[in-house]
Amino acid sequence: MGTKKLDGLVEAVRYGPDGDIVAVRMYERRGPTYSDSKIISREELVKRLKKGQTIVAGERKMYLASTFQVRFPIRLAGEKGREKLVTTQETPPPHDQLDGVPVF
Repeated sequence: MGTKKLDGLVEAVRYGPDGDIVAVRMYERRGPTYSDSKIISREELVKRLKKGQTIVAGERKMYLASTFQVRFPIRLAGEKGREKLVTTQETPPPHDQLDGVPVF
């Protein structure tokens, strides 16, 4: 990711019966550090990505506070108004797909 600061890091996801995300557990940047983990809805995550925030999938390194193992950037893909949340560069799947992110 280079030197660009992250606005948030998603560490776990919850999918609904239709395969789309219901909520994610994430850390968000608060100045020079990050918040405790918080749960936000799919709609809130989409809104943040549309505002241009840099949000990635990864995990917090144990005992190292605001230090993370970054895996993949999360992006919106597909038709406007029907975007899907993905971590791959491939053709958008018919539902949200965050590869490598554990389910909670």
